[in-house]
Amino acid sequence: MLGAKCDLPTPTTTNDQQQPWHQLKVELHEQLISGMDFDVLRSVDPERLRAEIRRGAEELCSLHADLLTRAERNQLIEELVDETLGLGPLETLMHDPTVSDILINGAKCVYVERRGKLERVPVQFRDLDHLIGIVQRIAGRVGRRIDESSPMVDARLPDGSRLNAVIKPLALDGALVSIRRFPSKPMTTGELLQRRAAAPEMLDLLAACARARLNIMISGGTGSGKTTLLNVLSSFISQNERIATIEDAAELQLQQPHVARMETRPANLEGNGAVTARDLLRNALRMRPDRIIVGECRGAEAFDMLQAMNTGHEGGMTTIHANETRDALSRLEMLVGMAAPELPMWFIHRQIASAIHIIVQVARMSDGSRKITQISEITGMNGNTINMHDLFVFKQTGVDAQGQVVGQFHTTGIPPQCAERLSRYGLQAPIAEQRPLDAADRLQSLRIR
Repeated sequence: MLGAKCDLPTPTTTNDQQQPWHQLKVELHEQLISGMDFDVLRSVDPERLRAEIRRGAEELCSLHADLLTRAERNQLIEELVDETLGLGPLETLMHDPTVSDILINGAKCVYVERRGKLERVPVQFRDLDHLIGIVQRIAGRVGRRIDESSPMVDARLPDGSRLNAVIKPLALDGALVSIRRFPSKPMTTGELLQRRAAAPEMLDLLAACARARLNIMISGGTGSGKTTLLNVLSSFISQNERIATIEDAAELQLQQPHVARMETRPANLEGNGAVTARDLLRNALRMRPDRIIVGECRGAEAFDMLQAMNTGHEGGMTTIHANETRDALSRLEMLVGMAAPELPMWFIHRQIASAIHIIVQVARMSDGSRKITQISEITGMNGNTINMHDLFVFKQTGVDAQGQVVGQFHTTGIPPQCAERLSRYGLQAPIAEQRPLDAADRLQSLRIR
């Protein structure tokens, strides 16, 4: 999240900031909601509700026809509907398919991420109370609350977007809000190739590993594309398998028909009622899953996940925050050690080496693009050290005149140790030959269609 200070010039003043317009809008909005019974409205079909509120807004605006042009009247009606049912000034951004993140630093400072780059947008809230009111409305819809006694919240919007908000006294400038948006349809392997996020041989190997039920961990930083890649890899799972997913905030978009989706729950104000990822993982083992996917491994659930992988629940997938594949192992060691501090490190190493087969590193490059930068295979133990070697790497050679990253994907020439297991499933690993790869190769060479 950006810092709370915004030193850029204030965007050009819009009609919404003009005092008469602002006062009229506030008055009409208060009149519009004054007669509403929100307990009853929760049971009304959303489309019908929006139509009824639009009709009410039109009637109220018609009373001020002498003060408004037709264009102003239409704009005011749309804003009143958005204020009552939607996200107010954020509605236009939420319907913009090019926006992947919305970052709000106080009532007058809004940034978005488009194509991996941050830019400031001329969207503002009336004041801090207006912003906090919208955040409270979002949290209330999913059974969460945010106020000065509980000034942080994570929530999931109806369209699947993830919201995180911090308000005063923790946020020094009043409120900090981050909304991570997700595409309506999960990305495909073809789109990854078009964006030069990977080479065909790399996706060919990952598809084979997923089908052969190897355990795969995706590593990367915030916003690097871990969940996007996890969605892609999950598409290679058979339609006949039962998949249990465990997430802090539901982000996965699995396309299989038999998916048991679970989401953690935070504690209430009294500190009771929390349901952790570890609780859900233990429960998932009783649900007869063919596979278990943990959206992000960040706590004590790491230990139970390794236990599940080592006791017959193969084909698991998860993500973890780390800068490279070897760092991902170190972070996993730390998480398991925190969950079970009585275990010696050599035992933890052996659990990891026998449970995890493939680690995929993803990164957001300096030009905003996302790429798979490493695919590493864990091959066992050498004393107390986990053996691991790279199968594929991305080597950056520079930046062109437009600021775009220049580089190539390479295969290291090391034969995958998992090739024998892949062959048992009728699959074939890419030929191990040390050479650069062409990310623009045709999909016809892939066996992952």
